Amino acid sequence: MEELKVDMENGTTQFIVVTLGDEEYGIDIKYVDNIVRMQNITRVPKVQKYLKGVINLRGEVIPVMSIRIKMGLEADEYSKSTRIIILKLEQHGNIGVIVDEVQEVVTLENSQIEKIAYDPKEEKENFIFAIGKYENGGLISLLDLNAVLLEKEIV
Repeated sequence: MEELKVDMENGTTQFIVVTLGDEEYGIDIKYVDNIVRMQNITRVPKVQKYLKGVINLRGEVIPVMSIRIKMGLEADEYSKSTRIIILKLEQHGNIGVIVDEVQEVVTLENSQIEKIAYDPKEEKENFIFAIGKYENGGLISLLDLNAVLLEKEIV
């Protein structure tokens, strides 16, 4: 499985900043295909708890998952701000992830991205590959989409 890497040649990477609960997370914009409003999700039987079902987006059936449940957070509460981000990843195809809100797009220089060391036993930490530091002093956790989308049940 290929690892998500920060583009060292350009010196900058753009991230969409989303909220899950009280936390802000960054998703590398190069994996974002579309952002759509929350819509009716058709349930699929006998799938992992974090897979909410599928949606029909312009004739394409796209599986939708809850990052909150996958990360062991409380279940999603849908509001007017809730969005489904359609991600396009080679090894996974298109998949939708539910986020509480889409905030903004930020451009971070490599010097503002700090890789983190984590304990392999700490499942939630594996979903984050680095911390991004804004100019204003704020921090965002940068999601490792391969880890988030990996088919694995949380115990």
